[in-house]
Amino acid sequence: MIIFYDANCPLCTKEMRLLKEADKHNKIALEDINTDDFEQRFNHIKRQDALAFLHGQQDNGEMIYGLDVTFAAWQTVGRHKWLKVLQLPGIRFFADQGYKVFAKYRTTIAHSLCKSACGIK
Repeated sequence: MIIFYDANCPLCTKEMRLLKEADKHNKIALEDINTDDFEQRFNHIKRQDALAFLHGQQDNGEMIYGLDVTFAAWQTVGRHKWLKVLQLPGIRFFADQGYKVFAKYRTTIAHSLCKSACGIK
């Protein structure tokens, strides 16, 4: 699995670091969408789209988005099994809506709430 994430987002970077620490079998590759050659290497993904919404690519090439990426990633490393609750029909809608708000304001949220925990200055 490949996760395309915003390394300029402290919350995103922290979660990816924790995810890789749990990835004992190296099943997840991380790609920073801010690298200069990102769109050349991954021409099927527009940087602006990836900045707006978390993108992931399954080993079979299938693209997944938002909370589905988070769920699949933690499932891949065998952690946070409770996240499956977010996949339940009644909860999924609200979780997806909450994620959309979070994704849009993640930088503001990070700077407001995560200064010491994420190492933001």
